[in-house]
Amino acid sequence: MRLLYRPAARRPRIRAAGLWLLLAALPAAGGASPGSPLPASVPPVEIPLWPAAAPGSEALAAGQRVVERSRDPRVPDRYAERIGTPSLAIYRPARPDGRGLLVVPGGGYQRVVLDKEGSALVPAFAEAGGLTLFVLRYRLPGEGHANPREVPLADAQRAMRLIRHRAAEWGVDPDGLGVMGFSAGGHVAGSLATRHAERVYPPVDAADTLDARPAYALLVYPVIDMGAHAHPGSRRQLLGEAPDAAAVEAYSLQNRVGAATPPVFLLHAQDDEVVPVENTLLFEAALRDAGIEHETHLYARGGHGFGVRQAGGTLARWPSLALAWIDAHAPASASAPQD
Repeated sequence: MRLLYRPAARRPRIRAAGLWLLLAALPAAGGASPGSPLPASVPPVEIPLWPAAAPGSEALAAGQRVVERSRDPRVPDRYAERIGTPSLAIYRPARPDGRGLLVVPGGGYQRVVLDKEGSALVPAFAEAGGLTLFVLRYRLPGEGHANPREVPLADAQRAMRLIRHRAAEWGVDPDGLGVMGFSAGGHVAGSLATRHAERVYPPVDAADTLDARPAYALLVYPVIDMGAHAHPGSRRQLLGEAPDAAAVEAYSLQNRVGAATPPVFLLHAQDDEVVPVENTLLFEAALRDAGIEHETHLYARGGHGFGVRQAGGTLARWPSLALAWIDAHAPASASAPQD
């Protein structure tokens, strides 16, 4: 099922030539084999998010742990926990087109899945799509940080500002930066889309004078609701065992949509037994009520956490749909290298 809502006053202009070139490349974008090794033409670079200790984490002892769950070195499946020093892993394609995308992996607010919903996106979104990917390793609320409910959003805001601050260095358009989040990372990305103007950390340098609003947001099987349709693990990690009604309302993102929310792409499988599809439906209804442009894709089957590696059937085409939607909202730079 595909639902498209686009207010007439906000309809973007789509460059016919650019869209044709993208459509011509769609088989490559959607056809990466689940076992394909990552392209090695431009190795990733990892940088710290903050110039010193992250605000609210100054007293934490170092102790980040990265666990590899895959037995196949060609198909990494790492997750990180005990994250005291958040960071960005930057994946530049061989032929970048001037666009940047902040990627926020999931993990139930208990861990950050670095590959399944991070580096595994490189073949479709970077190498085929031309985007420079910035994969966020963000702090988790249950690991001893001050103001724990806000540290994931603080890292997302900081990431968007830092990318804009260093956009010339990385060759990306600072005005066309988007965000894409998965599962609990979808809650982080959705929080950035709806709460980008809220001050959740003290400014630390010149980057923090910049706007944190993404130009667009893609939310894939996102955690949205903290009430009746919540993912219990994400709610527990973020809000505690017995959050009060005010906290549930404040962190249910359907209640945070406003006029400054950017255009949104939503995608969910209706048989998701981990994060119910009602999360996407509630957010879609809020976007519609607020007059925010959005596009919603619902699939009968797919479960939860499919990313790009485990998406089968028609669901395997979702990266192509996402790239076409991104192209409509952030066309490739006219100065990007051409064949």
